[in-house]
This record gives sequence, structure tokens and C-alpha cells, in this order.
Amino acid sequence: MAIPDWPKSERPREKLLTNGAASLSDAELLAIFLRTGMAGKSAVDLARGLLKNFGSLTRLFTADQDTFCQIPGMGVAKYTQLQAVIEMARRALGDELKNGDVLHSPEIVRSYLRLTLNYKEHEVFIAIFLDTKNRAIATEEMFNGTLTQTSVYPREVVKRALYHNAAAVIFAHNHPSGAAEPSQADKTLTQSLKKALALVEVKVLDHFIIGNGTTLSFAENGLI
Repeated sequence: MAIPDWPKSERPREKLLTNGAASLSDAELLAIFLRTGMAGKSAVDLARGLLKNFGSLTRLFTADQDTFCQIPGMGVAKYTQLQAVIEMARRALGDELKNGDVLHSPEIVRSYLRLTLNYKEHEVFIAIFLDTKNRAIATEEMFNGTLTQTSVYPREVVKRALYHNAAAVIFAHNHPSGAAEPSQADKTLTQSLKKALALVEVKVLDHFIIGNGTTLSFAENGLI
């Protein structure tokens, strides 16, 4: 049955307008983005198929162009639209970090980092430099590849912190394998960075590891 033939209370758009976006399922939200279905399938049916195929919204969002466009009913236009939506969300969250105290907005920090790092196929290490009011000054990709003490240079991080006149910093990196568990190398690296930055009076507030749909905070787990 086509969506226009559904009861109004069950149609995704009407449901959103009446009850808010949070009331919709992942498939219903995705259906609004898709707008139309295809022969024999409503937009909701198509959305459910996409989620089943990819396993989650996160994996759908991080799919590369070729993988995404191989799905019946998808194509370059839909792929570019989806990437634009993701980038707008990331920029909006970035604005929130610049305008407010990040310590008062832990979920915004997590969401921003997930949108920034989840899609990376290799390990990427980033730093969010903060001012004295814990507002983001800049976010920089510092290093990429396998993270070890020899591949992440504390002196380079210190130089960038001084360049931005930062008072504090939050680190984050991703685990493409999926598990957001810190290795011994992650722990050792964090302590080395913390000691190096302490010499120039820059605080390390946290280090996040982004896995597949999971995020680990060093601060919340007593690791920093």
C-alpha cells in the first residue's frame, strides 16, 4: 500500500509534524529523506530494506558511493543528498562546540566525533583545541595510520596548541575494526601527550575512541 493511502497518523511526515522527529523509527526518518519508493515498494519499505542491507544507520551513512549506488532504487543523486545532510549535521554540531562549554555538552561532542570519524577506513587522530571557556577554537586532523608513540609526535601537538593559544584539548581517534576499547598503546600515548602539554599549561580534558556505533571516553573511565 502506498504511503498516501495509510491513515494520516501513521504517515511519517504527518507523524513527525504531530509528534516530533524523535517519535519516528529509523526507517520512517529515512523514508522522509528518500521521499519516494519504487515499483511495488513504499519509501518506508525501501528504507527498511536499506537498513537490513547495511545493518544500521551508521553503516548506511558510512557506505562508499559504489556500495550505496549498487542498491536498487539508489543512485548518485541520493548519495550526494545523503552526504550533504551528514555534512550539514556535522557543521551544525561544530558550531555548537564553538559557542558553548564542551564540558556541558558531552553528547554534542560524541555526536560530532562520530560524524567526523565513523566513516574513516583507517585510523585518524584528531585534536579539538579549546579556549579558556572550553569552547572549540579549531579541530585538526593531526595524524593517520596505526597510532603508536612513534607515529603521533607530542611536539607537533604542542606546536599546534601554542599556535591556537589553546587552554585545553580533547583528543579522539577511531578504531575501524569496530571495538572502542583502548589498547595499551592508546593509553601510553595519551599519558605522553598529557605530560608534554602540561609543560605549556594546556590541559588534556579527554580522549575519545570511536568504534562502530560505540564511543569510549578516557575521562569517564578514569584513564586520564
